[in-house]
Amino acid sequence: MSAVADRVLAGDVRAAARLIRLIDDAQPEAEAILRELWPRTGRAQLVGITGNPGAGKSTLVDRLIAHLRAQGRTVGVLAVDPTSPFTGGAILGDRIRMQDHALDPGVFIRSLATRGQLGGLSRATSDCARVLDAMGKDVILIETVGVGQDEVEICRLAHTTVVVVVPGLGDDIQAIKAGILEVADLFAVNKSDREGADRTVRDLRSMLELSHAIGKEAGHEIAIVKCVASRNEGVAEVWSAIEAHYQFLKSGPGLVQRETQRAKNELVEVLRNRLLNVALQKLAQEGAHLDDLALRIARREIDPYSVADEAARL
Repeated sequence: MSAVADRVLAGDVRAAARLIRLIDDAQPEAEAILRELWPRTGRAQLVGITGNPGAGKSTLVDRLIAHLRAQGRTVGVLAVDPTSPFTGGAILGDRIRMQDHALDPGVFIRSLATRGQLGGLSRATSDCARVLDAMGKDVILIETVGVGQDEVEICRLAHTTVVVVVPGLGDDIQAIKAGILEVADLFAVNKSDREGADRTVRDLRSMLELSHAIGKEAGHEIAIVKCVASRNEGVAEVWSAIEAHYQFLKSGPGLVQRETQRAKNELVEVLRNRLLNVALQKLAQEGAHLDDLALRIARREIDPYSVADEAARL
């Protein structure tokens, strides 16, 4: 086993940070280390935190970290920040909000840029979560970008997905269109000291009943919990609901089903990347550069379907 893998398994923060950087930069040596770590993963509890911008996701994550540390549990946090489509840079602001935990050896916080990936997650998020798992973190909190309609990918990664909403923010009907109702395992109505909090709870219950969404698993009712994360009110109740859902999954086939679906999604993603790279390499070997092909397609000299068929003949 490589020195980096050994150090990650020993909980070395520097080694984990270095490996996550390699993963985020798509460096080939990262994959070899991940192969070594694979048998020692699958033990952490994965919790996704998603919702609209301004809902207070980062504040809730910050308070959940404190709550879990008070219980003696170690925590890993992956905060996915949006990338500028123009500069490629990202404002990794979530770590700024969580500075209270920066010196706690039981907490590892890392921001990831989306790098253009849709679905509210970075393409490297799953592999980075695996690194934190291998480090021995008990709970891994994954906070998504918070862009609204592309947040559904988190439910394919997390064991429990928490959708954070606030009274009076956005169009409730738009939430249904975004598929947010379908991905939630529980709702946290944050800033519930605001006017309209009870109405938001009633609206969510009504929408869940209308959509017949009693839960993604039979027998589980989606919880709706009010909280004021900035004042640490209701945070313990939010975690209790998360823990109740996780125990529900463990008590039946739900956990295995989610892990199997996650493995399927990851396999498809790896295959997609492998096949795309092979196809691009084949085109390059034949002297066909992507920009030249794109120009010819734009001029209607060739069609993209024929080019793709040719590249796919491996």
